[in-house]
Amino acid sequence: MLAASPAVARRQDTGFINRKLTLQGAVHKYAVYLPENWNDHQLWPVILFLHGSGERGTDGLDQTQIGLPAAIRSHPERWPFVVVMPQVPFQHHHWTDPDMMQMAIAALDASVKEFHGDPQRLYLTGLSLGGYGTWEIARNWPHKFAAIVPVCGGIFWSYEPGRWRDTDLPEEYARAIGRTPIWIFHGAEDPVVVPKQAVLMFEALKANNGEVRFWEYAGVRHNVWDKAYANPELPRWLLAHNLSAIATLQPVAERILIPLHPVPAKVNPAIYDAYVGQYEDQGVIQTTIFRQGDSLYARNRVGESNELFPENPTTFFFASGSPNRLIFQKDSSGQVKGLIYHDDRHDEFWALVAQRRTSAQR
Repeated sequence: MLAASPAVARRQDTGFINRKLTLQGAVHKYAVYLPENWNDHQLWPVILFLHGSGERGTDGLDQTQIGLPAAIRSHPERWPFVVVMPQVPFQHHHWTDPDMMQMAIAALDASVKEFHGDPQRLYLTGLSLGGYGTWEIARNWPHKFAAIVPVCGGIFWSYEPGRWRDTDLPEEYARAIGRTPIWIFHGAEDPVVVPKQAVLMFEALKANNGEVRFWEYAGVRHNVWDKAYANPELPRWLLAHNLSAIATLQPVAERILIPLHPVPAKVNPAIYDAYVGQYEDQGVIQTTIFRQGDSLYARNRVGESNELFPENPTTFFFASGSPNRLIFQKDSSGQVKGLIYHDDRHDEFWALVAQRRTSAQR
């Protein structure tokens, strides 16, 4: 007689997984992100993420491509959260619709139950269309979230322009949301959701003794979500808040205008000579560094040139406002051997081509 094999518990998949729920007879697909080290032996912080208008649909997938999900793919180590990503179907247009808010909360509650979510550490964020939804859900469920992050959103809905005439709206939202910590992100040049929406909510929350941060990015238009979710401080800020501590928080109001790029450092342009040359990666020229007068430039593979400004004597940023950096590397003798191309996702080392290096140093 053969003994029965012991049952083996199925290991829970991590990463982006698919789920669905039925609400009022309609089936809604949504996605849930589980960090690689997820387990069922502890309680996990949970983020409800609301996508923008371009990610509407019924596939349950498009909303995993833009904003917070993209930031998670770039730096999963920064985001030790369960992240719930519902989706607005095409026949609905707004996260502010009552049935869509109910659907989002239902997806959140189901995920908290299934994936050991911590009710004390639930967070809410959304971009554009989802930024409007963030304000609305925070207003209607004021004691559910430990912190909220509206990104290029507002409370004056474009499909109800008459709301702008209701000057009491910001005050009403501020009173309803109460002391819940809020971090607002907005582009100073946003033509889609005007920055005034963020300004009015900041002022109302400040007047009501809330805990609110407002970061406005100079020169940035609507897609401020790239900068917001790439900020490594954001997940740490979220984790610093829990629901039970809100009552003890002291009023804080911080408004910061983030410049397009740092103020250039003062360096002697003579140091630029050592940086001039072609830089390659696996035999392919990635950039050519050249000098014109007292200015340094980088020409990319397709021939486009961009002026470089010094952040310090070895680190340079682009005049265009790109967050990327070129960091020149030297060997033990002090000679330039290459540069590191740094962006938010990774670093690449590009070697200085030998013959250009020899020519530049004569």
